[in-house]
Amino acid sequence: MVRVLLVDDQELMRMGFRMVLDAQDDLEIVGEAGNGAEAVEFAERLLPDVVLMDVRMPVLDGVEATRRIVAADSAKVLVMTTFDLDEYALSALRNGASGFLLKDAPPESLVTAVRSVASGDAVVAPSVTKRLLDRFLGERGGQLRDASVLDVLTDREREVLVLVAKGLSNAEIAGKLFLSEATVKTHLGRVLSKLDVRDRVQAVVLAYETGLVKPGEA
Repeated sequence: MVRVLLVDDQELMRMGFRMVLDAQDDLEIVGEAGNGAEAVEFAERLLPDVVLMDVRMPVLDGVEATRRIVAADSAKVLVMTTFDLDEYALSALRNGASGFLLKDAPPESLVTAVRSVASGDAVVAPSVTKRLLDRFLGERGGQLRDASVLDVLTDREREVLVLVAKGLSNAEIAGKLFLSEATVKTHLGRVLSKLDVRDRVQAVVLAYETGLVKPGEA
């Protein structure tokens, strides 16, 4: 069973999510929270696998709640947002969220997203992450992290990371580098391990913040 904590300041929204997720045999709602502070407390106490997190809430917003939950390794976080090109969504990704989903996404997309996050995959497509980073990091200018953190990567691993950050799938990277898809997966796994990031999305964010990929690059 995948244990899920629902976090939203609107009770009707939580009710809708509960109805969708409760209908699945492999998903269990272990609690509900109405603000970020409760989310942090409940995540530590109830030990969910996935926290379904709203971003705009009273007391403590979803971005800071995400940061605290991920830092404590309490659970993985899937952020729910109203707009895909949203600075809150980017902030949540930078603070460790495994992805984000639009609140008006179809029920089957919500179910698939929760299962994916629970299994260790990132939900938001790298191409969407790229658009977010192009927009918001491009406005700020300059790199945000020391590029020396990438020194642990081999040339090939760095090459794979660049292509991931540009939104290419494993199959597309394999074709571009004349490698098998399995080899690309192996390289990507090593990138994630060496950089100590949870998933593909976190790797994309790091690639931009270190200046390995610049906003606006194709």
